[in-house]
Amino acid sequence: MAIVVPYDPVWPQQFEAARAEILPRFQNLRDGEVRQKSSAIDLVTDADEAAERAIEAGLAKAFPGAVVVGEEGSERDSALLDRLGEADLVILVDPIDGTKNFSAGLPLFGVMAAVVMGGEIVAGIIHEPVMDDVALALRGEGAWVERRDGRRADLTVSPAVPMPDMYGIASWHFLAEPLRSRLTANLARVAGAASYRCAAHEYRMAAAGHCHFLLFGKLMPWDHAPGWLLHREAGGFSARFDGDPYRVSERSGGLLCAPDEDSWRALRATLLDP
Repeated sequence: MAIVVPYDPVWPQQFEAARAEILPRFQNLRDGEVRQKSSAIDLVTDADEAAERAIEAGLAKAFPGAVVVGEEGSERDSALLDRLGEADLVILVDPIDGTKNFSAGLPLFGVMAAVVMGGEIVAGIIHEPVMDDVALALRGEGAWVERRDGRRADLTVSPAVPMPDMYGIASWHFLAEPLRSRLTANLARVAGAASYRCAAHEYRMAAAGHCHFLLFGKLMPWDHAPGWLLHREAGGFSARFDGDPYRVSERSGGLLCAPDEDSWRALRATLLDP
């Protein structure tokens, strides 16, 4: 019997939270509505917290038995993360990915969610509030972008290219030394690399074939579970820096995404080896 993946009620909650709680505050945040968490680049706003409450309330009605693990809720109660490998159904929520951009009035942010069943990521959902569309991935069924009017466009990663032509995303500021310095020096060996401070947009870019690779040093589950599945279902290959597969319970070890396994191995050697 095929497993029914409960994803349909998830993304409407993201749309509604974006319209009711996020977009009205975009470029309208007042003093005191933006706060630091761990650093000056790790922020939370009233919009993050209000959107997460709205999404969680909707999901509680749609999935009474599910465990909802939100970024802001986990900040208050880290024990929620321990439920990822225990519960039959977990829904991960990042109410605003790219809060630094959002708080600066830049339209590079997204609303992310992933459905996890028995420890396996089975659905990834990335809503783009400004464009008002959603990128969806279902395990074994592909990845696509869907508009509010129902139009769909399949997602496919870029074909492999020679290393000097590789362009990608490298989020290196969370890496420890000496890997941090090694990576930044080795980036000169590829065509170019950027960081948009927003995994939601970066995963969507890679899944749509607009860049060749993604490299992340920090692995919080709400930041990567949705995009990892989107990239995989669009035909890409990814693994942690040591070659082990990515798992939603992993929070360290880095993540490298590439068009295929051969490209991954070449990028791993080019970017991370001495």
